[in-house]
Amino acid sequence: MTSSLDEQVRAADPDRWLSSRFVTDAQAQADLIALYAFEAELLAIPTRVTQPLLAEMRYVWWRDQMEGVFTGVPRKGHPVLEALTDVVGRHGLDRAPFEALIAAHIGRVHGEPHDLDAFYVGPMQAAVRVLAGPGHEEAVVGAGRLWGLIQTGRTQEARAARSEARAGVRGLPVRGFPAVAHAALVNPAEPEALKRLRLVWASATGRI
Repeated sequence: MTSSLDEQVRAADPDRWLSSRFVTDAQAQADLIALYAFEAELLAIPTRVTQPLLAEMRYVWWRDQMEGVFTGVPRKGHPVLEALTDVVGRHGLDRAPFEALIAAHIGRVHGEPHDLDAFYVGPMQAAVRVLAGPGHEEAVVGAGRLWGLIQTGRTQEARAARSEARAGVRGLPVRGFPAVAHAALVNPAEPEALKRLRLVWASATGRI
């Protein structure tokens, strides 16, 4: 199961997959990949259906599955939901950011603007909790917004936000840094080799 989720994330979310390679603990890396695989499933919905109402119906299905995920009874046979349930239970993740992310996706298919906090900050906070435990969520808010600005092509705003994001993650434990490392990737179109170099530098210096 782990290898299939890893392949799914590598195809759908290569930048965060690259940053996950810097997680040295195998279980922690698998947990991070489970979070990213869940997001990959949500991101894929608009590519599979063309009508907003049909897309919304699929998102509602995912929202309904959160009950099982957060009560420890996932839909059997669904590798992403099963893996996510395990991660949620072992790390005590909150339900609200997951539901906010699904709601933001529903808004997007109906033409609403990106909700940076729902799309990027909440998931990054979940990721840092998985890697470093509770207590570091506020430290990554700036990094999450920076990542969102980069992903939505708001380059000038991203440049202006970088110093604040760097200050926020300065005290982040080393084990938690892969949750934010991809915010050092300033150009999503760069070749993978160059991205790897940027991530090596970011991880070595603790800077994004």
